[in-house]
Amino acid sequence: MPSTVSRRELLAAGVAVGVAGSSGCLDAIRGSSRDRSDERRLRLLLHDESATLREKYVADLEGNRPDWDEEAFAAALDGESYTSQYREPFFARDEPKYAERDGTYYRLGSVVVGEATATRPVLRLASVGRPEELDSVPDHVAHDDLPGTDRRAVKVAQMAARARGNPGGAPRSLVQRGGYVYRGEKPAADSRLLGESGPSHVEYRGRIYAVEVSRETFHEPVYRAEVEPVAESPAEMEAVLRAQFVEGRFDRRDLSEEERSILRAAQGNGGYSESHPYSAAYRSLLKRLGKRAYLDGNVEKDALADSTRHEILRYGDEYHEYWLRFVGTEQ
Repeated sequence: MPSTVSRRELLAAGVAVGVAGSSGCLDAIRGSSRDRSDERRLRLLLHDESATLREKYVADLEGNRPDWDEEAFAAALDGESYTSQYREPFFARDEPKYAERDGTYYRLGSVVVGEATATRPVLRLASVGRPEELDSVPDHVAHDDLPGTDRRAVKVAQMAARARGNPGGAPRSLVQRGGYVYRGEKPAADSRLLGESGPSHVEYRGRIYAVEVSRETFHEPVYRAEVEPVAESPAEMEAVLRAQFVEGRFDRRDLSEEERSILRAAQGNGGYSESHPYSAAYRSLLKRLGKRAYLDGNVEKDALADSTRHEILRYGDEYHEYWLRFVGTEQ
């Protein structure tokens, strides 16, 4: 497919060069008529180069996933129904997950099939101070002397304690109800902190914390794992993933030198950015990516610009994650 830089756009760029030349501006090839300090730029950033999409989306359930994912997968392949309370099998909420077994590729997911009620221990901590700051240091247990589950609980609960009154906040994926929730019978049974005779204080990173334990009611979803075959070979799996995730496809032979130059620059640490009006080459790349909403330069809401969201393009035989975002001129 030939470059989407049209003759009309090249003629328009030539006119811009002539106008800019008469005013002494050397930035006309990019259509930049003024350099305002408050002018936004549209940045394109490429990274995470890979030869296949399977590297990113096909999970190794035996190697780096929770045990219950492998259990759910094995049960589904055997035709059994696998359900779990609170823990979502495969955690495919934001992006689909896939796995391979004996040459067949499967899409992994789950659905909510019910609700369960459970009473669980919750650990909360309150900062008392550093030992050298206290008139009297209370009896306490050191973090490093606790069992593994308790060490994790203290680490998470102190994040919540530190965040109280602090605008920095705490990670919501870890902190629940202002502390740490013990889930499962074994972690609770192994704990030193949860018993009636457990320590009243704990030391963590040179600070003493008061221990508070409560048992609270939780209403939790019950999930059923779902596993669906989608491909019978690596090539078929790549086709499935391309159809689902690839937003733009570039053949180097179809690109102009200016377009290739932009893509090379976009692979650097700072990416590539232009202010509006954009050059013909940049406009062409945006069109190829299906991002026409960005073309008029002032439609951040229309373009659904999200600096945390990445998409995927194919450039030659390689895949890249890419971001489009508006930035200030100083960035």
